Amino acid sequence: MPKFLFKRKYTVYIIAIFSAVFLMVLAKFNLTYFLISNEVWPEGPEPIHALSLNYVIDMMIGELYVITFVAAIKVTLDFLKEQKRVADLEKNQLETELLFLKSQISPHFFFNTLNNIHSLALERSNKTSKIILRLSELMRYLLYETQSKRQSLEKEIICIQNYLDLEKIRHDDLLEINMTISGELEDKEIAPILLLTFVENAFKHGVNKNIGTVKIDIDFTIIEDFLYFTLTNPLPAVTEFKHEVSHSSGIGLENVKKRLNLGYNQSDFKLDISNDDHVFTIKLKIKVI
Repeated sequence: MPKFLFKRKYTVYIIAIFSAVFLMVLAKFNLTYFLISNEVWPEGPEPIHALSLNYVIDMMIGELYVITFVAAIKVTLDFLKEQKRVADLEKNQLETELLFLKSQISPHFFFNTLNNIHSLALERSNKTSKIILRLSELMRYLLYETQSKRQSLEKEIICIQNYLDLEKIRHDDLLEINMTISGELEDKEIAPILLLTFVENAFKHGVNKNIGTVKIDIDFTIIEDFLYFTLTNPLPAVTEFKHEVSHSSGIGLENVKKRLNLGYNQSDFKLDISNDDHVFTIKLKIKVI
């Protein structure tokens, strides 16, 4: 079967099966005749002493029943084995893709933060220790607490808060952040750094491309088993950045959509993204239990 049937060499397979069955019937007849009794086929219409067409046909049909039954078992076992192999492969691919998508937070943020730490250290600013502490807490979370499929929503929000604190230090008085939290956070879980990606996107393609004071609004509302997350940030005022922002931020948001589709059922989340009056808005309803 693996050599002919599974390789779709059906004609060769059928010829081989019938040839094998015929040889088996021939061997059965001779072994019975010479070792047991010369009255072969006593259960037949009449005992025979020589090979006959009726005997060959009857015996071959009986053997083909057995072969069909065994072949069905073989096909079923191979099918189940292949299904398991495919399922394991899809699981590995899923885990690999999720790990890759989780790693998409921009390394430029860390480089910029380190440059700011260097500048503050040269100025002997009292902000230096604070920014190092926030950066270490953020890196510890990203390195050690994002390996599982779900993370505490409370820890995720603390991670976002550390990120925002670092950005506040970077932008000083030019950044206004309004973050509100309502509802019960206890025992609520979410895919790690999922929301952080939206926040980073707001800074990368909103705050960093605008001149002057920039305002960002973030709201976490937990109602029963769902989190209602809303984030708004201004779009770049400089027109030459528009195509670049649309393209690059689109890539980041597409990664988040992939993570949602891979890690959640369709009924467990709803993502709305809008762009109105120079304001970029993200609304996410997601199951957190």
